[in-house]
Amino acid sequence: MSLYRIVFRKLCHLPVELEHWSLWAIKKFNFDMAKSGDHRKLQLNELEKLRNDAYESFKIYKARTNAFHDKHISCKSFEPHQKVWLFNATLQLFPVKLLSWWDDPYKVIEVFPHGAVEIKNPQDGTTFKVNGQRLKHYVDGIERGDD
Repeated sequence: MSLYRIVFRKLCHLPVELEHWSLWAIKKFNFDMAKSGDHRKLQLNELEKLRNDAYESFKIYKARTNAFHDKHISCKSFEPHQKVWLFNATLQLFPVKLLSWWDDPYKVIEVFPHGAVEIKNPQDGTTFKVNGQRLKHYVDGIERGDD
């Protein structure tokens, strides 16, 4: 069957040239298996190098992005008896564009570690704890804080 192939259930002859070239190619590949294996190993090593370079580039990019983000974070420090605005994060079904998101000034009672702040409402005297990120400094002479 080496000289013939079955095509659509019929035998056909291969031209001698094609048979010669196919045998030559088989011999060439069979003899150079070590070379082709070495070439494949080099390709895999290059691929591993590219993967490591991409990983390092990603680490550098992430570090730069974090540094840029951290640079723009403002540290807020609050002290007792200081006035602050409280961010009103309640859900509004029909939000009004010009309505302020900051509630009337509250008074700081105590500052806890890790950013917690106890504040007092001057109108009704209730006290509660909030995250310090929901507060911003009150400046005398400004009626509402808009951000």
